Amino acid sequence: MPAPSKPVDPELRPGRLKVFVGAATGVGKSYRMLDEGRRRAARGADVVVGIADCHRRPHTEAMLAGLETLQPARVAHGGRVRPELDLDRALRRAPALILVDDLAHTNAPGHRNAHRWQDVEELLAAGIDVVTTVNVQHLESLSDVVEKITGVPQGETVPDAVVRRADQIELVDMDPQELRRRMAHGNIHPPEDVDAALASYFRTGNLIALRELALLWVADRVDEALRKYRSERGIGGVWEIRERIVVALTGGPEGDTLIRRASRIAARTAQGRLLAVHVVRSDGLAAGTSSAALARQRRLAESLGGSFHTVVGDDVPTALVEFARAENATQLILGTSRRGRLERFLTGRGIGETTVALSGDIDVHTVTHERAGHGRLLPSRRRTLPVSRRVAGPLAGLVLPVLLTVLLDHTRGVFNLTSEALLFLATVVGVACLGGVVSALVAAVSASLLLNYWFIPPVGAFTFTDADNMLALAVFVLVATVNAAAVDRSLRLSRRAARATAEAETLSSLAGSVVRGDHTVSALLARTREIFGADSAELVPSAQLPAAHAGDSEVSQVAVGDGHFLVLRGRTLPSSDRRVLAAFAAHVTAAEHARLAEAAAEVEPVRAADRMRTALLAAVSHDLRTPLAAGWAAVASLRSTDVEFTADERDELLATADESMARLARLIDNLLDMSRLQAGALNLSLRPTALEEVLPAAFDALPADAARPVLHGFEQAPPVFADPPLLERVIANLVGNASRFAPPAHPVLLTVSALAGRVELRVVDRGPGLPPSDRERVFEPFQRLGDRDNTTGVGLGLALARGLTEAMSGTLTPEDTPGGGLTMVVSLPSAV
Repeated sequence: MPAPSKPVDPELRPGRLKVFVGAATGVGKSYRMLDEGRRRAARGADVVVGIADCHRRPHTEAMLAGLETLQPARVAHGGRVRPELDLDRALRRAPALILVDDLAHTNAPGHRNAHRWQDVEELLAAGIDVVTTVNVQHLESLSDVVEKITGVPQGETVPDAVVRRADQIELVDMDPQELRRRMAHGNIHPPEDVDAALASYFRTGNLIALRELALLWVADRVDEALRKYRSERGIGGVWEIRERIVVALTGGPEGDTLIRRASRIAARTAQGRLLAVHVVRSDGLAAGTSSAALARQRRLAESLGGSFHTVVGDDVPTALVEFARAENATQLILGTSRRGRLERFLTGRGIGETTVALSGDIDVHTVTHERAGHGRLLPSRRRTLPVSRRVAGPLAGLVLPVLLTVLLDHTRGVFNLTSEALLFLATVVGVACLGGVVSALVAAVSASLLLNYWFIPPVGAFTFTDADNMLALAVFVLVATVNAAAVDRSLRLSRRAARATAEAETLSSLAGSVVRGDHTVSALLARTREIFGADSAELVPSAQLPAAHAGDSEVSQVAVGDGHFLVLRGRTLPSSDRRVLAAFAAHVTAAEHARLAEAAAEVEPVRAADRMRTALLAAVSHDLRTPLAAGWAAVASLRSTDVEFTADERDELLATADESMARLARLIDNLLDMSRLQAGALNLSLRPTALEEVLPAAFDALPADAARPVLHGFEQAPPVFADPPLLERVIANLVGNASRFAPPAHPVLLTVSALAGRVELRVVDRGPGLPPSDRERVFEPFQRLGDRDNTTGVGLGLALARGLTEAMSGTLTPEDTPGGGLTMVVSLPSAV
């Protein structure tokens, strides 16, 4: 066992980590790592090569020259010795920088850590800077995706959190065609492995997909680094990397005008980006919102090359500005207020003016439209009581009755006591509507006291002994309480309805995204982040959940199944929002499954082609060579002058050569016919054909050692619509296949019958038969399922027979033979 390393000083500065990420082996990660080490060493840094996997590449090995290299630890495993990073030696040496290749490497059993990335973490904890490499297929979050694309399972992975914590991440990129040329020139794998690699893992499509995965993963890390940098330094200003135009939509009819105006502004600058945003209150939709109008405006924005976003926020101006800053927007487009002059006078500063005040260095454009100033007279009552109303209500309950008392005192004699009481009652009702139960009680008490003191005789004194006065006070309190309770219940129902409406709008927006095709995992995660106002949203495996929470005080998560969680950072969601988040999580899960299924579907034809290619190579290298070698040997013997052959021996050699050439011709014909079938280039000449007409030619094509089958029912068999030469091939292949399995005592039986416009030809054998699970596999090309002699053909007989039969509008299906064996049923259209 290796000696334990010395304890790490807790006050020691952790080392810095730099990772070179590549799309595939051979892009130059190790070369770049060593080049980084040489450059730092040239500047005087203490650089050591901990371990470098050069894979016998001369250019990479040359980069080791001049660099101090630690001797690897030799770990015995499985009968051989494996070189591993000597972690203890590296910790004792304690260089300023150590180069450690292949971060995802799995250490040999007996090493202190199971994985090399754990060695790297110990080095970092010891204050040693590390430069390392990793391929995108070894990232834990992408390993299953890469397996679906390439068909190659990834046995070694590294948690994404380990790489994300790196201080620097640099992509080593290379064009797929250039990488394939490097492979073909022998710069990556040994020459004997080049052809296999180019035909499998290093196919152009695979490399393009892996390159895209690497670019997207690194781009996400760049965005995270930029957000982190701006957040740590409190940078709220806009960085005008490129023009980003945000247009605010209310769901009103003016939205189309605003979108077109914003699109024209974005089109004036190179790479300008248009973002349409609609703010949904957390307690419901804003007044005047039309779901149909929003859907139309979404389609318009997307048709103009923009994107549509929905964010949640009770304070619309703040939500707009925060969204614009999060997107690093340079300009914000708003519509002129639809409120009329009186409404603006009564309600004060509107959303547009507040947004301008909050915008800072974001340019705000207010665009006029035909609906400007044509809103409702008064704004609709908000569905919840804000803090201002909760404070203003009790104050109004105290002030309004006093003001009414002053007014009525100056007009004393104009109204009688009944009218004055009704005016006080109306004031109490108004305060109840404004501030709720508490405000109504305050107003009721103050109004009843003022009415009693100033207007009920004797004026200027409280008269609580009078039953009528006590009744008036009780009525005031009762009416106020009833009104306040009604207002409170209305508000609760309104909040529930508004909440349901907001959830429906949000889910409708999500459903619309899925219907329009925005159903990729990344698109749904982006929608989730925007909807819930989070800093980030990602799909995290349960094993990485503790790392995902590290350093984040505000994190919300919901399980999405398959051992993954949807994690939101930057906001702690209330329980009322988690129901909607669960719906988003379900869509994310469905999108992930759909993406994996789509990737698997795209890969399957390629894998099938690979299987076909491998089988074809095996057929050409073995099955076609066997008859060719036999015929060649017979002809060479006949041409030899060293041996005198008798007449019988010469006849036997000639027969061998003839049989070998005939067998070779049959194999080549099968290969050519199968290729024509797959290419759709098979020429058919369908005509009424008697089965007895094609049987002799079919039997002549059988191998010489195949017994002739027993016929039954052919005398009354009707003709079929078929191509005679192709039907001969079908019968010959089926009978030849059956004869290989039929025992000598039970020859192959051919029967024919007619039913419902179809003619069925049955090829019956008494062989071992096939289990139901293998009855479709037996028709796959280049396989010889259950063959006892793998030298008898390339495995095309049954595949070709089915293909030719289906080309003639027929079917070929296997059945059990009663008593044991297999029956092949050929069904063709009857010609009568």
